[in-house]
This record gives sequence, C-alpha cells and structure tokens, in this order.
Amino acid sequence: MNYKTTSIDELSINTIRTLAMDAVQKANSGHPGMPMGAAPMAYSLWTNFLRFNPKNPSWLNRDRFVLSAGHGSMLLYSLLYLTGFDDITLDDLKNFRQYGSKTAGHPEYGDAGGIEVTTGPLGQGFANGIGMAIGQKYLAARYNKPGFDIFDYRIFAICSDGDMMEGISSEAASLAGHLKIGNVIYLYDDNHISIDGSTELAFTEDTAKRFEAYGWHVQIIEDGNDIEGISGAIQNAINEKSRPSLIKIRTHIGYGSPNKQDSAEAHGSALGEEEVKLTKKNLGWDPDKYFYVPDEVLTHFRTAIDKGKELEKNWNALFDNYKKQFTELSKEIESIKNKKIVETGDWKKQLPVFTDTKEKIATRSASGKVLSAIADYLPNLIGGSADLTPSNDTQVKTFKDFQANNYGGRYLRFGVREHSMGAILNGLALTGGIIPYGGTFLIFSDYMRPVIRLAALSKIRPIFVFTHDSIGLGEDGPTHQPVEHLIALRAIPNIMIIRPADANETVYAWKAAIEHITGPVAILLTRQKLPVIDRNIYAAAENLSNGAYIISEAKDNKVDAIIISSGSEVSLCLDAQKKLIEENISVRIVSMPSWELFEQQDNSYKENVFPKSMRKRLAVEAGTPFGWEKYIGLDGDTITVNKFGASAPGEVVMKEYGFTVENIVKHVKNL
Repeated sequence: MNYKTTSIDELSINTIRTLAMDAVQKANSGHPGMPMGAAPMAYSLWTNFLRFNPKNPSWLNRDRFVLSAGHGSMLLYSLLYLTGFDDITLDDLKNFRQYGSKTAGHPEYGDAGGIEVTTGPLGQGFANGIGMAIGQKYLAARYNKPGFDIFDYRIFAICSDGDMMEGISSEAASLAGHLKIGNVIYLYDDNHISIDGSTELAFTEDTAKRFEAYGWHVQIIEDGNDIEGISGAIQNAINEKSRPSLIKIRTHIGYGSPNKQDSAEAHGSALGEEEVKLTKKNLGWDPDKYFYVPDEVLTHFRTAIDKGKELEKNWNALFDNYKKQFTELSKEIESIKNKKIVETGDWKKQLPVFTDTKEKIATRSASGKVLSAIADYLPNLIGGSADLTPSNDTQVKTFKDFQANNYGGRYLRFGVREHSMGAILNGLALTGGIIPYGGTFLIFSDYMRPVIRLAALSKIRPIFVFTHDSIGLGEDGPTHQPVEHLIALRAIPNIMIIRPADANETVYAWKAAIEHITGPVAILLTRQKLPVIDRNIYAAAENLSNGAYIISEAKDNKVDAIIISSGSEVSLCLDAQKKLIEENISVRIVSMPSWELFEQQDNSYKENVFPKSMRKRLAVEAGTPFGWEKYIGLDGDTITVNKFGASAPGEVVMKEYGFTVENIVKHVKNL
C-alpha cells in the first residue's frame, strides 16, 4: 500500500502540535516538545493502522496503544479528543493538569476511555506492552479457531530515548525477542534530547543493533515528518509475524519552534506565550487562535467513529457465528467481556484443607498445592517466576511453558528479570480476563516497587507471590533476609498484603487474592516449615477474610493482654499462650495476616478484636516495628526486627533475634 502525504495530513498533524502547545501553555506546566516532534508518527498510526472504536473503548479486539513516553500525554489526549472518544472533550484539553481533570500530567488508567495504561515512569509502558502482547497471544491460543480470529489485536507503543535508557525496557525487550511475539510494534521517538540536554551526554549506543541482538525486527526512518516512510515501516512491521518490531524514527523535539526546537527547553516546560505565537506562525497557523481545530480536521479525524463501529460490527458478527460452534469457549469470552472470573467449574470447592496437625509445611509449599488444586478450574490463571520456580512453588504440574512454540502455555519463565516481570504482570492484568501471578523472594520486591506502586495506582490486580519472607529463611543471610520490606509494601495505598500463619490460612489467602479486583495483592510466604495449626482447637482459617481475628481466646475470656502476630510467628504465640496460662496469665492471641483487610471491617468488629480498654498489647512479627503503633498503642510493645539479619540456619537466627516462647512470655510479663 502506498501512503501519500496530503494537505489534510499536514493540517491534522499541526493541529495535534498546536493543541499540545496551547494546553501546556495554559497550564504553564507540561511537556510540549515530545507531542510536537512525534505528531506525524502518531497521526500515521492512529489514522491508517490502529483498529479501535471510539464509542466503545473497551471493545475486546481493539488494538492497544501505549504511550510509554507518558510525559507527552497531550499527544494522547489530543488524539482521543480528535478521534471522537466521549470521555475527552476540548474543555478537558483546556483543563490539562488541573485538579480533578481527566487530562492528568501523565496518562492514568481509568481516568478516560482510550487510556490503556498508566505511564510516566519511563520504561514501564514499554514492559506493560510486552505483557499485553503475551496476553493477546495466550487468548488467541485458547480461543481462536480456524476461520475465527476472535483475538488478533496488536500492541502499538510510542517510546522515547528515556524509555530506551531504562533497564526495565532492556529486560522486557530481551524476553519479547526470546518469545518471538510478532504482535508488538513500537515506534521509537528518537529526538536526541532528555532533561539534561543532548543524549550524547550519556547515551551513545547503537540502539538499533541492540534490538537486533534481542531478536527484534528493526527499521530506521531518518525523517520524523516522513509519514509515507513511517506508514510503510508500520505496514512492514505488521507483516512481520515472528518478531517484535522497533521503528526508530529521527524526530525533532519541539518541532516548529524557532528558538526551542532540538533543545532541552522544549522538553519539560511551557514554550512561553511569545514562542507559542512564533511557532504557530512558523507552522502556518493563526498565532492568535488558541485550542483551534479546523472543521475539516475534526471531520477527517472523526471518520474513526464510523470505521470503528464497522470494525466492531464485523467482529460481533464473527463472534455470533463462533458462539454457535464453540458454545463453552464463547461463554468464557462473555465472562471476559463482563469482567467476571472465567471459570470451568467451582474452583472454591477445590480448595484444599490441611488436617494433619503433626505435619509441618512451609506456606510457600502450601501455596503451590493451592495453585495445583484450583488451576484447572481457572483457565486464565497464568503466571510464573523470575527464575525461582522451585523456590517459589509457583509452577502447576499440568502447566506447560509459554514459549514461542506454545503460546497456549500457562507458565511464564521470566528469567532473572524481577522488574520487568512485575510490569508484564501489570500488562497481563490490563488485558482483561486474565488472572496473572508472579513469584520471587520478598527481598526482591525492592526491584519491583515501581510496578507494584503503579498497579495500586491503576487499581489493577496482579498477584505477587513473595516467598522467603523473613529472617527465618536462614543461611542466605542478610542480603536475602527481608526486614523493612513488609512495612514498605504496607505503605503503598490500595494494595492488599496477606501474610498467612499456616497452610490453611494460605488457602484463604489465595481465595481472597483471586476474588479481589480493585488493586494488587501480595502474598508473603515462608521458606521454613511451619506447624499446621489445629483448627479443631483454634479458630477457623477462613477468618482470614477479616484481616485479623481471634485465633485463640484468653482462658475463661479473662484477657490480661493481647498478643498480635502474623505469618510464621503466630504458632509461636500460640505456644507462648500455653506457657502463660501455667503462670496464671490469660492472653488473647490475634492472627493478623492482613492490615488492609482488617481496616475494611466495621468499627464494632474492630472493637471486638482490639477493645480500647485493653492497652496491654504485644505485636510479634519478624519485620520492622514501624506501623505497629496503630495497633499496640502507647502502652504496647513489640518483638520485631530493627536491624539486618544474619547468615545462619533459620531457627538459629529466629532464636537469636528473640522469636522464642520464652521471650514472648517475658515481654507479656513486662506489660
């Protein structure tokens, strides 16, 4: 297909540029340069190739567009308005970066239809897109049939020099090349400018050769205004089915600005009133018109509405025929459309029960058994590990690996790439219909914190499986023993953290994680074996859903003190309770696997568990004491960890750090 530049093309591209300039200038804040330079590539993509329906932004088979260079958000907002998305109006563009606006400084998922992912921290969108691509490949492998390409959408992105510098992009690109996912087409806005100035200051590698080494299909366009060349390259990339594609396009930041083009000044601040007028004159625009959209340009862009409706209409007809032949699979797709869990049976009835109280089992092992029990009933539960599969117990025996020769595999080998694993899980969560999980050691949540935060901000639900959750992991020593990590995760808004006390609490941790839909879930699990708590004596494990519960009431309901604990320390506290009874001290033991779930309970429940009148409280947890003040009050105490761990067998470290029955008894007596 030949693509010829016309006058309406140039007028449309300059409309994108001037809208970006005007919005940033009105806000006196933002990044005008990137949208001005990247406008031609975005225009070519959105008008010639991107398959979407502006009137139904959630159409299942739409192409996904990721603005990884999220600082150029006005590029995306302008396109959403111009192509007819209902959520973004011209007034929204005028309200750019203002409180409560849909047009935030960086795109935020959920603010408006057409914003597929929250971006801004560079490299995140790049890796999210790889997750989306993996999601599409999996859905296609499960649901597509000969003559029925129900899922054949592509993942497009615009990336910046900064994206290419971030390590997460390298991790994700390497994995994408290995998996040969040809549904990825990334446009690289190669404008040679970052905040510090020219990229020559710190970034002189041959990016094209790097991506070729990753196994990507790479094309180079020397002129960012050559929309014919750009369009041809995009078509070539679409035709390349067996490799992800990168199109490196040499652009000019702040294009058209007579004094700021190709300078860092155009990157992150408004051009200035006078420079905006000079730029408009340079582009053949009326310098005194603001937020001006020529009628013919709007008409031209709005043809996307009819094209989108026709695309979805044809897809619906295809799906109607599909339903007649593949009834059960079509029901699963309907569940995806309706944002429900895809089930092939009652997975809750498959949840295991651990009854052998003479057995000791690590909660990481119990987690693996839960996954194995429910996986066949949740066909879109897919996940993996960052090269710690045997340690995390994340692989289900029936799962085949997701590889280039088997996109129907449900187990992902992320390699030693924790950061990109998290971002890929976010991309899978954004796909719809997929429940993604990924495992690593809790210590390496440090490498994943940006993606966990973005998942929480976006209110999407990947499940993070963090094993080796405390100093109890033992001989690997302080480099691998988490201390501050639990509270660091708890500090993130809108995340659910669950640290189960034994195998049966682990069962209900997974149940809570799968049913939770409004943010990420982190399940923290032990390496060391723990007793299976006798639920004939102690409260049922399903009480985990309350976040905190009285696992063992004080003798004769005479509460002299309350001991609060989570995870591996709970069974220790139960043993301490027996010792205290021998000394005529009656204590209540509260298992508190999830602060977040507890805070969702009503005040009467909270008062029942933690009566305000009982101020003698002891928290026992193998992590930092920060945060426990809320639950122990001014008169309470903690047995916690306020220094780094040590290299020794786990039981030795725990004893040396005060996690013994004797020390718990001592602290209660002191209270």
